[in-house]
Amino acid sequence: MLPDYDPNDNEAGMKILEDLTQNVHQIQKLVLEEIITRNAHTEYLKGFLNGQCDMQVFKNKVPVVNYEEIKPYIERIANADSSNIISAEPIIELLTSSGTSGGQPKMMPSTAEDLHRKTFFYNLLVPVMNKYVNGLDEGKAMYLLFVKPETKTPSGLMARPVLTSYYKSSNFKNRPFNRFNVYTSPDETILCSDSKQSMYCQLLCGLVQRQDVLRVGAVFASAFLRAIKFLEDNWKELCSNIRAGHVSDWITDPGCRNVVSLILSEPDPELADSIEHECSSESWEGIIKKLWPRTKYIEVIVTGSMAQYVSTLEFYSGGLPLVSTMYASSECYFGINLKPLSKPSDVSYSLIPNMAYFEFLPVKKNHEDGIQDVQCNGVCKENCGDDVNVETVDLVDVKLGQYYELVVTTFTGLYRYRVGDILMVTGFHNKAPQFRFVHRRNVVLSIDTDKTNEEDLLKAVTKAKVIVESLGFLLIEYTSYADTSSIPGHYVIFWELTSKGSNHLPVLDPKLMEQCCSVVEESLDSVYRRCRRKDNSIGPLEIRVVQHGTFDALMDFCVSQGSSVNQYKTPRCIKSGEAINILDSRVVGRFFSQNAPPWEPV
Repeated sequence: MLPDYDPNDNEAGMKILEDLTQNVHQIQKLVLEEIITRNAHTEYLKGFLNGQCDMQVFKNKVPVVNYEEIKPYIERIANADSSNIISAEPIIELLTSSGTSGGQPKMMPSTAEDLHRKTFFYNLLVPVMNKYVNGLDEGKAMYLLFVKPETKTPSGLMARPVLTSYYKSSNFKNRPFNRFNVYTSPDETILCSDSKQSMYCQLLCGLVQRQDVLRVGAVFASAFLRAIKFLEDNWKELCSNIRAGHVSDWITDPGCRNVVSLILSEPDPELADSIEHECSSESWEGIIKKLWPRTKYIEVIVTGSMAQYVSTLEFYSGGLPLVSTMYASSECYFGINLKPLSKPSDVSYSLIPNMAYFEFLPVKKNHEDGIQDVQCNGVCKENCGDDVNVETVDLVDVKLGQYYELVVTTFTGLYRYRVGDILMVTGFHNKAPQFRFVHRRNVVLSIDTDKTNEEDLLKAVTKAKVIVESLGFLLIEYTSYADTSSIPGHYVIFWELTSKGSNHLPVLDPKLMEQCCSVVEESLDSVYRRCRRKDNSIGPLEIRVVQHGTFDALMDFCVSQGSSVNQYKTPRCIKSGEAINILDSRVVGRFFSQNAPPWEPV
């Protein structure tokens, strides 16, 4: 299932990709047969298949599930039950997802073979980029990569984010030399658990080697922009280190200090002056190209919720292409962008057929409520409330222009699992469909790796409004948006308040409203709170109080855009710039959370 080849051999890599995308039907059949054969006698599948290793029986008997339905099995593994519950291969760790269940990160099973599958996937990215960009073996990549907190489950298995898992694995740390993938960041700086020291050291190494850098990036656009903001705040100290040939004393992580000292090696006042000249400019427009003049592109994910950062990236980029190379999640690595230099709005991913078995739930586009949304087409138990038969579509049978929700069966113990991603078919490469990522199902707010859905937002607002209701005020309506005009971005919630028995706007106590902001934050899930407190990747939550009648004006606008008056519901998240302007023009008070919410690894 995983062809072996030298990642330095571009021709061999492209041939593998061509074979994979040409033989989709055959490969998908083999993948499902292998998964069923391996795992038919696990507790989970045995309950449905009764030992039968048949594809049609699998599709007829094994249900399409969401996380809540497999959560008991995952929790048993976390609590020291046998991994044979769901997988014949030993589960070696649990990967924490950015999605949550009961306020805590979802956990996905992972095996040793899964790490090899990811390595194979990463290696396929290289020949694709080399097809479009020449000379990538003549310099280095300044990729800013970070590890996140991890915990040990009662079973002894580690629970950690998927990228942290990969960076800490021997597959990454003992990776063979690849002349197309040489990093400016030593592994010690990537693996440093102190995010501030890690960021500082990686940027310092990137600046010292600025003439070698051919591409820059991070996994997500939000992380790369945080790095630029960090550089804006710390460039003087970084230049001082380069000028002196000595790293700052507050860098106390031994691994970081040792490797950075080797790269600094000696004072370089000329380099420090050059960097200082660029950074002291009145405007930072095009700063990436100025600081790293040989850079050919910026590699960051700019699809889905990360699309909101494109204009800011373009400001800093100096005209460099923004490249999204891959589509992946904690559940599985899915697809590759085979046209990496396409515009962010045109990015599509070809699903790689040997990574998992892919099925799709048809969904329909809905234009009601003044916003564009994608809703389940009568197949979703939690949306419909009915236990209906779910008819999925195979990878080779999807239709151009249609919308689908992705369902995966993996080698690690997920069977017909709803990932929650809504995709649209945009074309085909050979016989492999290409998909545009539309959005996550039910997610309304996202700044970084956080994903807040409508239900969680409602629960948080409900807790906070108790504070104002106790003083005789009423929350009439609310909506929200993710404000990414500054770095880091933050959640904004618009509240329309009134006094009980009156249409007059109440006089608001700033301390009370700040308390409301804090209660909302404390009520949001663990991933949000980690991003706020540990990662500093989300700014303080803001409540903007609007004048009486504001939400009537919002409804009038939505109706003017085609919504039905009879079916109008206030959207709980606003993405339209015009709608945000309507709300902002009526703001009478702005209040921010004064403290980061509590968070502890669990």
